[in-house]
Amino acid sequence: MSGSGSAVVGTVAAVDLGATSGRVIVGHVGPDTLEATTVGRFANDPVATPDGLHWNLLGLYGAALVGLREAFRVAPEIASIGVDSWAVDYGLLREGRLVGTPFHYRDARSEQGVAAVHERMPHAELYGRNGLQFLPFNTLYQLAAEPADLLAFADTALLVPDLVGYWLTGQARAELTNASTTGLLRGGEAAWDDELIASLGLPRGILPTLIAPGDHLGALLPAVAASLGAGPSAGVTAVGSHDTASAVVAVPMQAESAAYISCGTWGLVGVEVERPVLSTEALAANFTNEGGVDGRTRLLHNVMGLWVLSETVRGWEREGHHIDLPTLLDSAAEVDAASVPVFDVDDARFLPPGDMPARIDAWCAEHGVAAPRTRAEYARSIVESLAQAFADTARLAGAIGGVDVKTIHIVGGGSLNRLLCQRTADRAGMPVLAGPVEATALGNLLVQARAAGLVAGSLESLRDLVARTHAPLQYLPRAE
Repeated sequence: MSGSGSAVVGTVAAVDLGATSGRVIVGHVGPDTLEATTVGRFANDPVATPDGLHWNLLGLYGAALVGLREAFRVAPEIASIGVDSWAVDYGLLREGRLVGTPFHYRDARSEQGVAAVHERMPHAELYGRNGLQFLPFNTLYQLAAEPADLLAFADTALLVPDLVGYWLTGQARAELTNASTTGLLRGGEAAWDDELIASLGLPRGILPTLIAPGDHLGALLPAVAASLGAGPSAGVTAVGSHDTASAVVAVPMQAESAAYISCGTWGLVGVEVERPVLSTEALAANFTNEGGVDGRTRLLHNVMGLWVLSETVRGWEREGHHIDLPTLLDSAAEVDAASVPVFDVDDARFLPPGDMPARIDAWCAEHGVAAPRTRAEYARSIVESLAQAFADTARLAGAIGGVDVKTIHIVGGGSLNRLLCQRTADRAGMPVLAGPVEATALGNLLVQARAAGLVAGSLESLRDLVARTHAPLQYLPRAE
C-alpha cells in the first residue's frame, strides 16, 4: 500500500472470464484512485467433442495463472484476487477432482432438462419461487439433464468462478450473485431452496456453503502462491462473481432514474431494485431477478447481444474473408437504416453457433421482408435490431421495476460500438452514456478494495468513484 496522508492506495487483481475471452487486470484503488491495467488477455474458445460442446476450463485456468504471474511480477504488493465469470455453467467434482469436462451453456443437452424440470414444476410456479426468466440453459435445467449416476457420484458442484477460486484456495464455496442464476435459490433470499431442490430430484449435498461479495474466501494454497510469486498474505476475496453483478457495481448511474446495458456477448438490459419483482408482468416479459452486490436485485432481461454480430463475422472469416470490425461498422453507418430489416434478435435460432446471415435470411423470409444483401447491410441490420431490442427492453424494465428511466448506461465492450450506442439513444429517445469498457473488472476491483478498507461506503459511493475517474461518453438522441 502507498498513500499520502489518509488517502491510502492499495493493489488488487481481477480475473475476469468472459464467454469469448478472459483477462487478468491489476487495479490500484483508493478514495480518489481507480486505475486498471490489463496484464493478461486470452481467448476462450469452446471445444466440440462427439458428446457435445464444452468449455476448456483447464486451459482457461492455466491462462489465468499466466496472467496472475505477470500481475505479481509487475505488482508484488497485490493483496487480493477476485474472480468473476459468466453465469450458469459448472463443474462437478468428486473428492476434489473434476468429473468430466464442463458443458457449454449453448450445448443442446439442456433441452432434456427443461422437459424434466417442467414436468415436475411448470415455469410459472418456478418463477414464483426463484424469479428467474426462462432460459433453457439455466443451471437447474443443466443439472436435470445430467445422468443420475453422475450426479450421485459427484460430491460437489461449483460454478465457474467458484471452481477457479477452489483451485486457488482449496475452499469450495458458492458466491451469492452467481448462485442466484442457478434457479436453486429462493428469490431474494441468501439460501438454497431445499424444498425446490428436493422436488426436482436434485442432490442437495453437492451444493456448497454460500458466501457474499466482500467475504474472504481463503489464502492462496502454498503451491499456488509459490507458482505465482505471491506474498504469504495474498488471498482470494469473493466479489460479484457473476460478471454482470460486477459490471453493475461500476455503472456510474443514478439507479432511481437509469437503466443499464452490460453489453458483450450478451446484452443484459435492466434496472436495479431493492427486492425481486415477481409480478405477472415480469413473468410475461420473461424478466429475471438476479442477486446484486449489497443485496440489491438486478431486474433484467437477456438480449442476445453482440454474439450475433461476432458470430456473423466469424462465419465470413471462415469463408476466407478478412473482416476489420471498425471498417465494417464504418461501412454499416453509411447504410440507410430504413433500408434494412429489424429482426427479433431474441429468436432462439440465433442462440447456437452457426451461419447467422442464413438465419437472418430465413427470419426475413418468414416475415415477408427483404433480407440484407451486402456485409455492410447485414451489420447495419444487426445493429439496428440490437438497438431496438435494447431501447424496448430498457423502457420495459423501468415500467416493470417502477424506475422512471431517463438515461441508459451501456458498459462493457458494446460501449465502444459508436453506431450501436447512437442508434440505441435514437430509438429509445433518451441519452445513452457509454462506458466504462472494463466495467466488470472495475466492479470486481472495487468490491475487493472495499473489503480491504481502501475505499468505503455504499454502491453509490463506489459508482461516484467510477464517474470521477472514468467519465462516460454521452450520445444524445436524434430525431428519427
